[in-house]
Amino acid sequence: MTDISIDCKGLPCPQPVLRAKEAIEKDAPSKLVIVVDNDAARENVSRFLTMQGYAVQAEPSGANHVITGTREGECAECAVMSEAEITAETNEKILVFIPAETLGSGDDTLGGNLMYNFILTLKELGSDLWRIILVNGGVKLAVSGNRCQEKLKELEDAGVSVLVCGTCLEFFGLNDQRGVGDVTNMLDVVTSFQLATKTIRA
Repeated sequence: MTDISIDCKGLPCPQPVLRAKEAIEKDAPSKLVIVVDNDAARENVSRFLTMQGYAVQAEPSGANHVITGTREGECAECAVMSEAEITAETNEKILVFIPAETLGSGDDTLGGNLMYNFILTLKELGSDLWRIILVNGGVKLAVSGNRCQEKLKELEDAGVSVLVCGTCLEFFGLNDQRGVGDVTNMLDVVTSFQLATKTIRA
């Protein structure tokens, strides 16, 4: 195994994650240091490295963030799955993709009410509801104070994965107002579509 450092300053999402993925697949480093220059990239890279079995530490360095991932022994992905994990992997995985803060078109007030009712009703999918992805205007639903944020938090607390587009949060200036979910990137979005057994677009 090797130690690798990658300078990802100035790279838009999801390129820092893709660079990390490429390094892991090519060299399987025991230590990977990645430098990024925005909070969305810091969160995305940190979460990705954690999912790959690395112990992650992120520290500020001036205007940048230095993310260090270290891993000893076998990759977490190579471990033998338990019966409970196998059962979870074989269950239905419904992905709900929400690209706007309103449902439908015509009237935004009506659309906002419809979206609230839609999210409120998602719990009826039960354990088959796997993941909710919020992009573009949909990230506004995850902002603290939004009535939909409270319902999304209830779903998250019940075990549903909620992913919120980091590029979109940054575009709308909402990074500090996110009240639910993990910051995500386009690699996570594409992979989620691939892994889902069924996709619902709001």
